[in-house]
Amino acid sequence: MGSLFYGDNAEPIQIEDRALAHLKIVIATKLRRNESFTLSWRHPDGEPTGRSTIWLHPSIPLRFVFASPETPQLSREWIENLAHSANSSGGITLVEENLALPESAISE
Repeated sequence: MGSLFYGDNAEPIQIEDRALAHLKIVIATKLRRNESFTLSWRHPDGEPTGRSTIWLHPSIPLRFVFASPETPQLSREWIENLAHSANSSGGITLVEENLALPESAISE
């Protein structure tokens, strides 16, 4: 399980390593372009039921920590789906790799 540290919050956001690796590509691309956007996800098992959203901005510190030292094989399709959602008004919605994004999620 990987961790995403955002801003000055010492409590990391827990995201599975493979998903975090894909998110890192999309987030780094957006922030490199000086673009702000939201990231939303469902709370993982073991946490209270619900979902969260954060606002990502180039000026806010962000750190990706992976449990595994190996970089996973990346899926171009998953990266493209995440990037497409990042460019929508709803921002990135983290979904599992094997889930197709519904059109409503993409065009929000």
